[in-house]
Amino acid sequence: MSPNQTHIAIASENSYIIYFGDPDSLQISPEVSAAIASACAQVKQHFGTKLIDLVASYASLLVIYDTHQCDHLWAKTALRLILDTPQQVSQNGGQLVEIPVFYSTKYGPELNLLAQNAGLSVEQIIDIHSATEYRVYAIGFAPGFAYLGEVDERLAAPRLATPRLKVPAGAVAIADRQTAVYPASSPGGWNLIGLCPTPMFNAQTQPHMPVTVGDRVRFVPIDEQQYLTMGGLLHEL
Repeated sequence: MSPNQTHIAIASENSYIIYFGDPDSLQISPEVSAAIASACAQVKQHFGTKLIDLVASYASLLVIYDTHQCDHLWAKTALRLILDTPQQVSQNGGQLVEIPVFYSTKYGPELNLLAQNAGLSVEQIIDIHSATEYRVYAIGFAPGFAYLGEVDERLAAPRLATPRLKVPAGAVAIADRQTAVYPASSPGGWNLIGLCPTPMFNAQTQPHMPVTVGDRVRFVPIDEQQYLTMGGLLHEL
């Protein structure tokens, strides 16, 4: 089943979930992500005030709507119409967001380990991580936690056997072939490689996040002084 083939299922009394591709076989790809991003834009436009929220994931889209303004039948018919209408979907769609990173073996304690495991220098690891353009595949775990993929296979690393009780806000990390920036201090088991001064979630601003599903992200290396000047804080681990 291709990303263009979709399945709509009831998720609750006021929501549907749309599966892109085979719902029994999760596929993570730029094509699926681009299709979901396109669907998000179309649903927002078509539903208008009837829409309460959209929750996009790797291969699905949850559509939550206002039952005071529409019913199940209207919502499903509208979704089917949107999905069956041919759309030009570009894998290069979404905005390109540059996110600064202070790569550091002191504040990113797994940076040395990744280099050793790959047989590369720390500088090469930084070059590879920052040279890759990532897709925002999903947002979850915590508000503002964007799952970005895919990491170069030379940098891929499993989650830590024992998660840390506290990972600082702004920590840049890798797990398997994904990378992310922790939006807030929290427990976590990803491999830390540096710090980012850009807030990844702010409830007081619109939009709340600098990225959304379907966007593209490129990390830009900065030094410690630049990090501090941009408002970053140094956290001891």
